[in-house]
Order: sequence, then structure tokens, then C-alpha cells
Amino acid sequence: MARLIETQVPDFGRAAEPPPWRLSREGYEARLDSIRARMDRLGWTHLIVYGDREHFANLLWTSGFDPRFEEALLIIGLRGAPLMLAGNECVNYLPATPAPMRVERFQWFSLPSMPKDSSRPLAEILRDEGVDAHSRAGLAGWKDYNDPRRIDAPSYLVDAVRFAAGWENVENAAALFVDPLDGLRSTATAAEIVFFEWTGALASDGMKRVIDAITPGALDHDLLQHAQYNGVPLGCHMTLKCGRNRVSLASARGERIVRGGRFSCGICYWGANCCRAGWVVAGPDELPASIRDYAASFAGPYFDAMAAWFDQLHIGSTGAALHDAIHSRLAEEKFHVFLNAGHLIGFDEWISSPVAPASRIPLREGMVMQSDVIPSHPDYYSSRMEDAYALAGPALRAEIHRLSPDCLARCDARRHWMRATLGFPVSDGVLPLTNLPAVVSPYLLNPSLLLSAR
Repeated sequence: MARLIETQVPDFGRAAEPPPWRLSREGYEARLDSIRARMDRLGWTHLIVYGDREHFANLLWTSGFDPRFEEALLIIGLRGAPLMLAGNECVNYLPATPAPMRVERFQWFSLPSMPKDSSRPLAEILRDEGVDAHSRAGLAGWKDYNDPRRIDAPSYLVDAVRFAAGWENVENAAALFVDPLDGLRSTATAAEIVFFEWTGALASDGMKRVIDAITPGALDHDLLQHAQYNGVPLGCHMTLKCGRNRVSLASARGERIVRGGRFSCGICYWGANCCRAGWVVAGPDELPASIRDYAASFAGPYFDAMAAWFDQLHIGSTGAALHDAIHSRLAEEKFHVFLNAGHLIGFDEWISSPVAPASRIPLREGMVMQSDVIPSHPDYYSSRMEDAYALAGPALRAEIHRLSPDCLARCDARRHWMRATLGFPVSDGVLPLTNLPAVVSPYLLNPSLLLSAR
């Protein structure tokens, strides 16, 4: 059973500078080969990948390019260099990637009122890329919808591809990238994990500073300055909820911290999302009278369920095992864990999730799991220990050690601390990528008072 202990979270450190994660030209050529092998298996002559500022990760994985301001489209045939269509702003940004590709300015991706007088028609581009009535094309947006005919890309693009190839010859291809069973992006490389460990440390160090700075009367915008944002791309917008702000996923909006009030915060960079939630009190006596058992009756049972979740977080386990670890312990009518009990994180904050009732999807080496289990109650509110954890067997651990011995040492130190101090049964194959591993402070004005299962 969880209990409260007085302790300090160690300073696990972090990399001094951002580790490289982009592939060489040869690496992107290997990814292109893997895509074409899937295309051949599925009977596709073309894979067309759409991306925009919010939904960029499929393009980034494939080409090392994430569009800024605009949309972009990558057309991949069975042979030759793919064609990237980009707008006025992004054409000159594309040389930043070494991936093999041809580039063409397509000004309909440019911003409103920008020049649009020097682009070929999309129908002509598709024809020259061989998309015709003899083609079968997969078109990847972001979501697969479990429906091959429903595609989340702008209608004029989908219509143009369907007109060129025939409506029945175009299907949703998002699962090729995001499917938790065998999607190409469902696992990360060693270099990506080393990068995510850096962003995880940035996010969690920022969260620790924000929590340490919580003071009644403090302005939410001022608190977020303690995150010390350094320019690394965001995985989603920062959130901070306090005072009268009760909107889920809310940004700071000029509210002030209230003693005895609720608080939540999320700091999210590529590959890292650190979230915490709790009460702005120094102890139970400052809570509303009806919930002074918050630590024992709500945050504590949540902590115990997460200990069971970590017991099942290992290579060879299943999505169902993670689901059952939570739902067999946290009653729906009290804890209301509505979303998946954990999901995959990468350069986008949510790739997909293997976690679902009766899911036989195995947890595999290279998966980066987000411990995103969200209990909620109208009175008790919530609790959170949301961070990223990579699954790594001996081969992947060896590659991470080759790239960054210090990264692996920090992960091992965090895992040891989780076991020795928090009492969590964490597998040797779990690499905690955060400097607040499984840390829950139920009383945020007393952040050294932590829950422990020991």
C-alpha cells in the first residue's frame, strides 16, 4: 500500500547539448526501402504522405522534414527519388535534411495571399509521377479510422488522387506508420531514444522548477517561466491550470494560484511530455473537509495501480496486461480512467496505443511508452505521474551505450531509485527518460513529501 515519505528526488543530470537524431542519407534510404517493401506487400504503386504543422511526424520519419507554417506532400513511387511538394516558406527549409528526394514548389500549400502563380497543377504532377488508372495508392494523413476509404487530408488533395487513380484504388495508409502492432513509427531508434532522454530531462527539470515555485497568489504565466523553455520544438502547447481555470488541457491565461485549489501542468517537447496534477496545499488539513483523505483514498490507490502497471511494463507483455493492471484496481465509478492506460510517444505526443481491453499487441523493444493514466473525480480531482519510458533489450541497450554511455547510466540510476525509494518493480528493460520518474507529490506546497509503495 502506498504511504507518504519525506525525501528529495536526486539530481540525475542531463546531456549538456541536444544529441543528434537525424539519420544519414543512407539511413533515410533504408527507411525508403522499408516503405517500398510494405508498398509491395500491400499492392500499392504509390504512397502519398501528407503533413502539416500539427501532424508532421510521418513526414519527419520518412524524410527528416517537418513543415513549418505550411502543409507538404511526399509522393513515393516504387523506384527513384520521392517528390516532395512544399510551399513558398518551406522550399528553402528542405535542404536541412539529407534524405533523398526531389523538391517542387507547390504554392497552394503557401499561406493566404501569398503568390500562387508559378506552380504546376496537382493533376499534372500526379500524372508525371505515374498516378493513373493503373495505380493503387495509399494516402497517409494522421489517423486510420479503421476504414480504408476515410482519409484525413484536405479534400482537394484526396479528390485529385482519387480522380487520377480511381476512387476504389486509393486507401488510407496511416496505419503503415502508426499501427501499434507493426507501424513503422511504433518503435524508436537508439539515437531517437537518446534524444528523447534529453527532452525528457528538459521537460521534467522544468516541471520540478515550476512545482517548486508554486506560491499562493503567483500568476500562471510567471510560473511557466520556470520551465526555462530553450527553443526545442514543442510536442504540444504547454498547459497550466489553476485558480478559476477548470478547463482540461488549458493554457495559462492570467489566473493566480489559490491555496487549497487545484493545479495541473504539462510541458511537452518532441519525445517527452511531463504532466503533474494535484492540490495547492501543504497537507491534508488545507484540503476541503470532504476530501482530506485524498492521499489515502485517491492518490494512494492510483499510485498502487501504477506500481502494478510498471510491473507489467516489459518486453513481451501485452497491451491488455497494462489495461488490466489499472482497471482491475481503480473502480470506474470513482477513478474514471477513460482514455487508454498508456500510449506510444515519439516526435508527436501520441502515436497510437497498444493498451486496450483484451489487446494481445506485444510490447516490443524500441517502444517508448507514456505513463499517461488519468484518474479524475469531481471532488478528489486527479493525480498524475506522466512521463516517457523506453523498452530496451540487450541489443538496444548496447547501441544506446555506444551512442551515449551517460544517457544509459542516467536511465539505470533512475530505475534503481524507482525500485529502492518508490518500491516500483521496474524491469531491467525499462529506461526512464525523465528526471521525475514516477514521482507523485499529492500536496504541492510540500513537494518533498512523496508517495512510495515501500
